[in-house]
Amino acid sequence: MTAFARSLGRGTNGQQLRGLKDQLARLAAATVRLGVVEEGRAVQVNTQFVSAFDLWFPKQADQRVLWPSTVRLSEEYFRSLGRHAVPLDARAVAALASSSMALDVYVWLAQRLYRVPPGRPQFVDWNSLHGQFGQGFARVRDFRRKFPNTLRQVGAAYPPARVAADDRGLTLEHSPPPVPPRRNPRLL
Repeated sequence: MTAFARSLGRGTNGQQLRGLKDQLARLAAATVRLGVVEEGRAVQVNTQFVSAFDLWFPKQADQRVLWPSTVRLSEEYFRSLGRHAVPLDARAVAALASSSMALDVYVWLAQRLYRVPPGRPQFVDWNSLHGQFGQGFARVRDFRRKFPNTLRQVGAAYPPARVAADDRGLTLEHSPPPVPPRRNPRLL
């Protein structure tokens, strides 16, 4: 657990590890609704990320179980990852770890920009952005004042992202994913 926290650029004291463990447990218990477009059709999947934990128990009764030995991803989620996953740059995740909004925007742009057709920019208005990322803001105008700073943070962590903000919203243009695709050496 400590090594995992370090890899994310997080602190490793007891309180921080408990917080990370708590968030991971919540993620493992969450039911998720994924909406994707497959072959020109909108598809919605209701699933969980994790279908099972395999816990190891300490030999001494006074020791706590800190972490599962294995985590089994749900079949639906695993298949979805194989079809739709875009890898994230661990350095970017660590750099943005102090801002949940910046992390959310980074993940959204990483998967969205890669799928924007080249030469066909997509527009997202401020109301839609507020609905997706502005949970802590009662008014759209307050969200709009904060969002450009978040977008600058994300842009520094994801330099090839092609995003422009104006008074109406964001224009998204096709961009490479944060982590270049691996080439299959057998195909070269």
